[in-house]
Amino acid sequence: MLIAQGISHKYGDLHVLNGVDLKVNQGEIVSIVGSSGAGKTTLLQILGTLETPQKGLLTIDSVDPFQLTPKKLAAFRNQNIGFVFQFHQLLPEFTAIENAILPALIHGTPINEAKKNAIEIFELLGVKERAQHKPNELSGGEQQRIAVARALINRPKVIFADEPSGNLDSKNSEELHRLFFDLRDRFNQTFVIVTHNELLANMTDRKLIMKDGSFEF
Repeated sequence: MLIAQGISHKYGDLHVLNGVDLKVNQGEIVSIVGSSGAGKTTLLQILGTLETPQKGLLTIDSVDPFQLTPKKLAAFRNQNIGFVFQFHQLLPEFTAIENAILPALIHGTPINEAKKNAIEIFELLGVKERAQHKPNELSGGEQQRIAVARALINRPKVIFADEPSGNLDSKNSEELHRLFFDLRDRFNQTFVIVTHNELLANMTDRKLIMKDGSFEF
């Protein structure tokens, strides 16, 4: 479903990624671990099409996103890719449901349909009763679940998560980790997760260790 070949990238004279190869199947949950500066986040940004590699090829669902025009790439990203970050990145002036439906509205989904879909996801995630609350009225765990709902709203092919539980306590971290696997079982959802959380990494289908811009084997 996702194939990366020979992904290389550098900033100035600093080589961050050195010919990384990766294949992720539909419905697979893959974790990427390694020390700070190993290249994990840069790789995730490239896989998520937020940054263009200087060398290498990437296909997602048989599409090479970097061959698309900027407008088509934005549309492809909106429809096929979801993101969950360490800090939830919710807009403080919007309610939970307004935050969650933003990608759907960008896609052109009618607002009533988007809200209906969001409520269904909220119910699955256990935050239905918090739909009209603003982020500052939600706990850290609730905020991250709203961020997950936002990532899911367009039923993307793959979700990229960068330290998704890094800002949560152990209880909320455990619940969020369990949620990823529940979503995989229910929707055959694919996840690529960068994490320092060894418990989460060891739960995934594959744990890849990155060092000095390459995977260790």
